[in-house]
Amino acid sequence: MRFLVADDDPALGMFLTRGLEADGHIVTLANDGQAAVEAFLEETPDLSILDLNLPYKDGTEVLRFLRSLTQDLPILILTGRKEVEARVRCLDMGADDCMLKPFSLSELRARCRALLRRRRDTNLVLRQDNLELNRVERTVNREGVSISLTNKEFALLEYLLLNRGRAVSRSSLLETVWNMNAASSTNVVDVYVNYLRRKLADYGEYPLIQTVRGEGYAIGLRRPIAREAVSGGTS
Repeated sequence: MRFLVADDDPALGMFLTRGLEADGHIVTLANDGQAAVEAFLEETPDLSILDLNLPYKDGTEVLRFLRSLTQDLPILILTGRKEVEARVRCLDMGADDCMLKPFSLSELRARCRALLRRRRDTNLVLRQDNLELNRVERTVNREGVSISLTNKEFALLEYLLLNRGRAVSRSSLLETVWNMNAASSTNVVDVYVNYLRRKLADYGEYPLIQTVRGEGYAIGLRRPIAREAVSGGTS
């Protein structure tokens, strides 16, 4: 899942980023309200966490703007304001939940999971043939058998499923899954694709994860692939 965290406290922002990334989420950190709006517009997150006291644009301004764009994506407000009226005003403006600082990271994680489960979004459970990936519970099963994946393996499979039907380049996977420069000289994508293939026992005549020569990897591609390009080895 993609999370947007907007907080002007560098220590808290890094604490939240590391905690959510440890759960396998991709986190964008914004240090002010204007940066939060720009980050949201650049790539719409699955969930936003907003502090009320943001510079340039106050958290309530950001909340109002985000709700003008979408009513469906969950927004969690963080605030040190102890007045009940401030939290009530945020809820009335469209926030899905409010947490008072200081807070427990484990509780924040649980509230995020609860908010994601409430979304009316078919993309919360991704399916292809006999494979099912639950983005909230972070589970994967194939033919009813549970498969244990690391955070990076899960993120890689999730991104391929979100883009099923088209080839995804290695550079896109590097940037999105590993947060690395697309020009980096590394075979980490190919290595992890092979990890996935082994765990998914994906070596049949028609593999789930297809290697598309010159383009990258794909799931559910509807055009012919050269037989030698899907052998399951490192490309």
